[in-house]
Amino acid sequence: MRVLIKNGTVVNADGQAKQDLLIENGIIRQRADKITPQLPCEIIDATDCYVMPGGVDVHTHFNINVGIARSCDDFFTGTQAAACGGTTTIIDHMGFGPTGCRLRHQLDVYHDYAAHKAVIDYSFHGVIQHINHAILDEIPMMVEDGISSFKLYLTYQYKLNDDEILLALRRLHSAGALTTVHPENDAAIASKRAEFLAAGFTSPRYHALSRPLECEAEAIARMINLAQLAGNAPLYIVHLSNGLGLDYLRLAKAQHQQVWVETCPQYLLLDERRYDGEDGLNFILSPPLRNVREQDKLWCGISDGAIDVVATDHCAFSMAQRQQLSGGDFNRCPNGLPGVENRMLLLFSNAVMTGRITPERFVDLTSAMPAKLFGLWPQKGRLEAGADGDVVIIDPRRTTVIHHADLHDNADYSPWEDFHCLGAIVRTLSRGETLFCEGKFTGKPGRGRFLRRKPFTPPTL
Repeated sequence: MRVLIKNGTVVNADGQAKQDLLIENGIIRQRADKITPQLPCEIIDATDCYVMPGGVDVHTHFNINVGIARSCDDFFTGTQAAACGGTTTIIDHMGFGPTGCRLRHQLDVYHDYAAHKAVIDYSFHGVIQHINHAILDEIPMMVEDGISSFKLYLTYQYKLNDDEILLALRRLHSAGALTTVHPENDAAIASKRAEFLAAGFTSPRYHALSRPLECEAEAIARMINLAQLAGNAPLYIVHLSNGLGLDYLRLAKAQHQQVWVETCPQYLLLDERRYDGEDGLNFILSPPLRNVREQDKLWCGISDGAIDVVATDHCAFSMAQRQQLSGGDFNRCPNGLPGVENRMLLLFSNAVMTGRITPERFVDLTSAMPAKLFGLWPQKGRLEAGADGDVVIIDPRRTTVIHHADLHDNADYSPWEDFHCLGAIVRTLSRGETLFCEGKFTGKPGRGRFLRRKPFTPPTL
């Protein structure tokens, strides 16, 4: 199979040029100013469009069971939505397994979830929900099997204590793995939540008030210090929502500590006023939405390079699930927002088209740096000879209005309803195969491949 993309502006993280791109048998074979097609060949005209690496979303939760509910997107509907939004690779954060289970237990479960459903290429982050010698001994074996990042939680049912975190950081570091962490101070949240519930304050607004930004920022600072105590173990902070936490991360980076951070479109574009609406339950996630001042601080981090990755934390629960399970009580509402289909266009519209960042920086945030940090580079995240033919074509001349009726996930609403975006996702190719074109999805379940990721190697600090 041969595909030639002509007349577009090819963008990588280190530059852009008006060039043609040739893909053969799923691999990019040539990038040049003018490529003459050799028949048979599918020719795609990308005149006046950006031709960019397919997105790499390193934070999704498909088919996750959170105890009170299972998310409504499985690995077919979730990856279908991703492909329709220009994302060609996902790394899913596996959910917790049974109490006391082996580290590998969830990997086996998730392989079963994804193998015959995923439309695009995928991998998983390991999840560490308790620490003992057996768990620590499994880590190097998991890395050998292509799982080179693991998640720790400082809150929720299987939160780890500081002594356990130190053990995990040291072993993960020595095994060639990157530690990712959900940072919130569990004790402070529990105290504030109990206070509100005792007073009968159960509306969605109190979800945000029970998890103030200081709870997140304190946990970020603590993890930074613990990682340094563990021999400057590499650390990745997920879903940053506030400026104080970013300040701590800036300080650590200035000291040449191995720390990286992601944020998500919801923290850049939605704010806490959403909790006051009739549909406030639809915006419950953790950490919660913040105020516009915190948004501005995150945008500064996007613009000046302090934030490394934009992911989604896609974790979709329907309106029906939310209302039925919670009865309006924030404490009983499942956490998470859909958004895997909207990440690329939302950031393109609100960052590239507004002049906040360059197209090259957009590629770095959405594909190149995620691929580098999580063991997929140079196979993913770049348009160069030898890389996979994962491509998204974006037309900056068009406009897109987001309506859930036009999306491809399995939720029944979108937090981005009626958002006007400058630009449009025209086509998505995964290994040279068109999965989405002009509003039509043509991918097949099970065509996605599991990616055995390389051990962690830090990008240049």
